[in-house]
Amino acid sequence: MTTSTTRGVLFVHSAPSALCPHVEWAVGGVLGVQVNPTWTPQPAQSGTYRAELSWSGATGSAAAIASALRGWNHLRFEVTEDGSSYAEGARYSYTPDLGVFHAVIGPHGDIMIPEDRLKAAVVRSALGEAMLETEIDKLLGKPWDDELETFRHAGEGAPVRWLHQVV
Repeated sequence: MTTSTTRGVLFVHSAPSALCPHVEWAVGGVLGVQVNPTWTPQPAQSGTYRAELSWSGATGSAAAIASALRGWNHLRFEVTEDGSSYAEGARYSYTPDLGVFHAVIGPHGDIMIPEDRLKAAVVRSALGEAMLETEIDKLLGKPWDDELETFRHAGEGAPVRWLHQVV
């Protein structure tokens, strides 16, 4: 059986120091390699740390990483996966307040919104349950982007390390 491989990046935007080793263990377990990122203080939130890890592994690793990390209080992260000849790309964002956002990423980096999700947003708008603009913002991950933007800028210039999964 041939396994498709791809690459991606994990951005841990903020984690309390006590959580950092648990993040390393969880990500290492998914990728099948020891993970030793360089943790740097996160200036956007006192007492937290940030790290960036570039990885290479089986298609679907981003989903597995997001699943391993989701639900941890005080943790903010994003994980991306490049598309391959076997699968489209993906982006997962997580904040304690909003939970997980998932988007399919097309070959040019655009978010691809599935037809049924777009139709559901139009119906909610037509029924007066929500404004269409708000629904589209949710489909594009705007609430997650808004919450994470401060943490992203605080990490500009941080080192990135490559991790490779043994396949």
